[in-house]
Formats: sequence, C-alpha cells, structure tokens
Amino acid sequence: MKFAIIKERKNPPDRRVVFSPSELKELQKKHPKATIKIESSDIRVFSDDAYKDAGFEVTNDVSDCDVMIGVKEVPVDALIPNKKYFFFSHTIKKQPYNRKLLQAFISKNIEFYDHETIVKENGARLIGFGRYAGIVGAYNGFRAIGLTTNSFQLPKAETLHDQKELIVELQKIKSTLPNLKILLTGSGKVMHGAKEMLDAMNITKVSVNDYIQKTFAEPVYCLIDVLDYNKRKDGKILDRHDFYKYPENYESDFMRFAKVTDFFIAGHFYGDGSPYLFTREDAKLPDFNIKYVADVSCDIDGPVASTIKPSTIANPIYGYHPQTEKEVDFKDKESIVVMAVDNLPCELPKDASEGFGEMFLQHVIPAFFNNDKDGVLSRAKMTENGKLTERFSYLQDYLNGKV
Repeated sequence: MKFAIIKERKNPPDRRVVFSPSELKELQKKHPKATIKIESSDIRVFSDDAYKDAGFEVTNDVSDCDVMIGVKEVPVDALIPNKKYFFFSHTIKKQPYNRKLLQAFISKNIEFYDHETIVKENGARLIGFGRYAGIVGAYNGFRAIGLTTNSFQLPKAETLHDQKELIVELQKIKSTLPNLKILLTGSGKVMHGAKEMLDAMNITKVSVNDYIQKTFAEPVYCLIDVLDYNKRKDGKILDRHDFYKYPENYESDFMRFAKVTDFFIAGHFYGDGSPYLFTREDAKLPDFNIKYVADVSCDIDGPVASTIKPSTIANPIYGYHPQTEKEVDFKDKESIVVMAVDNLPCELPKDASEGFGEMFLQHVIPAFFNNDKDGVLSRAKMTENGKLTERFSYLQDYLNGKV
C-alpha cells in the first residue's frame, strides 16, 4: 500500500499535516509493507528536509500512490482520479459551497473518506483537532479580555511554538485578572482542551451550586454539561441519553448561569433540535451578565446568540451589541466581546498535527493491514465506484443540486 502525505492547497494556507516525520517513522516500523511519499510543501509546519532526514522521499509527483492523506479540502482540479482520499471535505452537512467537491469525487471515481466520518460503531469520533481548538480557544478568550480592558497583553497564539508556551503566557497574567466567573460547556475533546488551560493557570474549579450562589475573591470556573443548562419541559429529571434522544422535550435553563457569568467558553457540541443556550432576546435582558464569549463550537446564528459570524486568525475578535443585534467595535462598552475563530487548531500547527497523527496511526492505518476488521474504513467511506455509499445516500439530493 502506497500512502502520500499531500500538500495543502487551500487558502488561507494551513500549516497542519496529518503525520509528523517521527510519526511516519513509527508507521513504517509498525507496518513495514507500507510505502510513504511526501508531496513537497513550503508551508507545512514540518519542513521537507525534516521528512528527508527521517528517511522519506519528498517529491512533486505522488500520482503513483494509492492513498492520499491531507487536512483541508483539495481543490477540484488537483484531485487525482481513481485514488483514495482522506481530508475534511465539509460536505456531510450539505454545505452548498462544497457541492462541486462531492460531485468531483463521483465524476473522478474517487474513494473518499472524511476525517469527520471516522467513527466508532456508536458514532463517536475517533480522530479530530477538537482538543487543540479548546486549547487555543481558551487562550484567545483571555487574550480578548486583555485587549478589551488594556490590563494585560498576550501575544497571538500563532506566534508561539506550542501549548507549553501558551500556558507560560497565561500564567504570567493570572495575577492581573479580576475575580472572573468563567463558565465552560461541553464533555468532549474541545472541553478537555480548554479545561487543560484553566487548570494550568491554577484557576479554581467550583460546583454548579457554589458558582450560582456564591461570590469569590479570585477567578473561578464551572464546568457544565447538557443537563445543567437544559431542563425537561414537564419537569421530569432523566439522564443525558434522554436529552440526546428527545431534545424537543427540553428547554434552556442557561439563564441561571448567564446571570452570574463574566466569561463564557463554549466547548459543547450542539445537536439539531436542541434548545439554544441563549437567544438574542435573552442577551437583551438587564440581568444578562456575560461580557466575554470564546465560542470554540462556532455555530453561526445558533445556540450562542452573540456568534453572528465566524472571526479569523487575523481578526479574531468582534463586538456584538445585544440591543441592536449588530456587530460593533469590541471595545464598545455595551458590547459582548466575541472570539469565534472557526479554525483555531491552525494557530497551534505543530501540537495539533502531532496529536492528530497519533490518533490516525492508532485508529485508521491498522485497518489497511487487518482487512478493516473493526469496520473503521467501511463506516467512513462516503463514495465508491462513482456513487455514494449506502451510509451516505442521504447526500444524494445535495449531490444532485436539489438542496
């Protein structure tokens, strides 16, 4: 089996890669029958020379390889027919802007696997950059506070080498922080990444009851999950599986947190049909207290009302004016300060690449050599033999241009 690590061609440039040189050496060691080529790139976080030094061929032509592995969407004209491809296609939710990409998989007879569709039998993701989105998102949220208040300055995350350097910078500003109440939502990799940063700053974690009822003489944070900020309309108390199965039976109970929160880090996954955390009308209420939002989940015009657009690494912060429902300068005293960068892991390309590669090596590569005994590839495969696979047949109307 011949694998190619392909060049990232999407703009703005993405420096991430699925495998670092050291991880490819580990892959070669575990699977000696694998052949690996590196497509030359001048933007990748690991240089061409680093791969050459590790013993791998770096070339401008990888057309003789069977499996093409990348991170972001490959431009249609760069797709090589009759190959297997792995990357984030942003098509599984019928995104209109990538319809032509899915159509190209069909017309070029490409066997396509989306990183998002690499899941366990229960649907849980096996690989992803979520942890690094949480790490950078939390950091950027504190940076936004400093820029708004002029009380401290943090360098841009993309100028720092790794998570350790981000933590060093955050530890420097801990003593200058006001007595913030910080709320963190979620239960997955994004939440864990953000929590790592709060814990590294030695910010005290408090219970839901204490968070809501008490005042503190130091910054504190509270971690909440779906049943903390949603309640059944009939008042019954059931488990989180009931919420996931019947979200329409629930309504938001988030305002009890919004009344006491200063800084909200949104690290949750939002499912279709679930209640919004807070609406635009909620944000207008006089007792709505949230001033800073780091929306790592970044669902636009969705469950976090202040997230009206994604922001960028170049311009990561904007202001949301609750009364006018418009974007304003983030230093406007009446605004909610929003950080909603939708490609946060790009700011930490080395760590993000190494972490992703570790997961890909563990969960995906073995399937090529064990006859896919756990069904990882069969579940992830979106297109084959010029058509959608049965699992992804729901995309047929989208593919045909009817959605």
